[in-house]
Amino acid sequence: MKTLSNMGFALFGAALVAISYGLARFAFGLFVPSISAELSLTPYLVGIIGALPFISFVLATLVAPVAADRLGARNLAVLSGCFGTGGLTLISQAPNALTLGAGVFICGICTGLMMPALTAAMQALVSRTMHGRVSSIMNAGTSIGIIVAVPTVVFLADAWRLTYVSFAVLAGIGVVAAWYFIPSVSRVVPANAAPPPPLTRSQWSRLIRLSLFAFAMGFVSAPYWLFAPDLLVSLGALPPGNTGWLWFAAGIAGLGGAVISDLADRNNPPITQALMLMMLSSSLVLLAASPSTLGLAIFSAMVFGLAYMSLTGLYLMTGIRLLPGRLSMGPVLPFMACALGQAAGSPVVGLLVDGFGYAYAFSVFSVTGIVVAILSPIYPGHIDYWADWTEETDAETPEEQPAAEDTGLQAAYDHQLLDENGDPLEPVAEEEETL
Repeated sequence: MKTLSNMGFALFGAALVAISYGLARFAFGLFVPSISAELSLTPYLVGIIGALPFISFVLATLVAPVAADRLGARNLAVLSGCFGTGGLTLISQAPNALTLGAGVFICGICTGLMMPALTAAMQALVSRTMHGRVSSIMNAGTSIGIIVAVPTVVFLADAWRLTYVSFAVLAGIGVVAAWYFIPSVSRVVPANAAPPPPLTRSQWSRLIRLSLFAFAMGFVSAPYWLFAPDLLVSLGALPPGNTGWLWFAAGIAGLGGAVISDLADRNNPPITQALMLMMLSSSLVLLAASPSTLGLAIFSAMVFGLAYMSLTGLYLMTGIRLLPGRLSMGPVLPFMACALGQAAGSPVVGLLVDGFGYAYAFSVFSVTGIVVAILSPIYPGHIDYWADWTEETDAETPEEQPAAEDTGLQAAYDHQLLDENGDPLEPVAEEEETL
C-alpha cells in the first residue's frame, strides 16, 4: 500500500465517490430516454426501477459499519468497487427490465458501502484537524461524477450500452486503486476516548426532525434525478444529446454546495434549509414550464444542483453534530433518510407521469417541497442548545450560560470524540495515542 497525504487521500476519495455516486447511482436518469425507448419501459416501471438503487443503498448502509470493522477499510472499498463494476456491466447488457433492475440494485449496494469505507480509511490516514476539509472534497466527488457522465450523453446519446461498459471499466480501475492506496485497517479510535453517552430526549427529537426533513427532501428531488432528461425529450421535443447539459449544470452548481452548507451551519440552518428547499421546488416547476427552452432548463438544473448538494451537506453536518462519538452513524443517518425518500418518490412520480403527465407530476412534487420548506423553523438549528441547557439545569436562576458550540463541518468532527469529562478530545492527544 502507498501512503497518501491528507489532500492526496481527499482527491482519491473524491474519485471513488465520483464513480460510486455519480456514475453508478445518479447517472441513470440521463439514459432513461434511450433505455426506455429500447426496452419499452413505461414511466411507472422506470419509477420502480429508479427506486431500487436507493433501497439497496439503505440496506448496504445498515451493514456497512459492521462490515468496516470486520473487513477493514481496504476490503470494504474493494468490495464496493466490485459491486459497482458488476452492476454497471449488468446494466450495459440488460435485455429486459428485470435485468436492468438487478443492475441498478447492485449499483446501489456499491454506493452504500463506499462512503463508510472511505470514512474508516480517513480516520486512519488523515489528521483529525483536516477531517472537515477532506470530507468536503470527497463529497464533491458526486458532482464530479455527474459532470464526467455528460460527454457520454452529448456524444453517445443512443449508445447507452457502450457508455455503461466504459463506466464499468472506470469502476474496475477504482477497485485496483482502492486495493493499492487504502489501508487494511478498521476505524482508529484513541484509547482515551470516552464511549458515546446515551441519547437524550432532546437528541432523539432532533434526530427525528432531521430524518423527516432529509426524507422529504429526497422525496421531492426524486422527479428531477429520474425524469428530468426524459421530460425534455418527451415534453420539450429536444434531442436526447441535449439532456447531458442538465447534468453538467447540476454538477457544476453542486460544487458550490459544500461552501453554502458550511456557511448555513455557521449562521441559521433552519432559514437556509427553507431557502434551499424553495429553490429545489422552484427548479421542478421551472423545468416543467419550459421544457423546450434549453437555456431555461439549464438554469433550472443549476438551481437544483446547488440546492440539492447544499441540503445534503447541511444534513451531513447536522447528523454528525447530533451523534457525538458515533462515528459510523452520524454521517450516514441523513443519507439513509434521503435515500428512503427518493425510493418512495420514484414510483410515485412514475405513477403520476403515467396518469397525468410530466407537468402535473412535477408540479405536485414542487408544492410538496414548498409545504415542507414552510415547516423549516422546526429544523434542528443551534437555538436548541439553549433549550438543552435549561432542560438539564436544576437551578432556577443559573449563574452562567453555556458557551455556544462551534459550527461548520470541521467543528462537527472536532466534537465527535469526547474525553471522560465530556469535552472534545484534543487532536494532539489522539495522535500521541496512535503512535
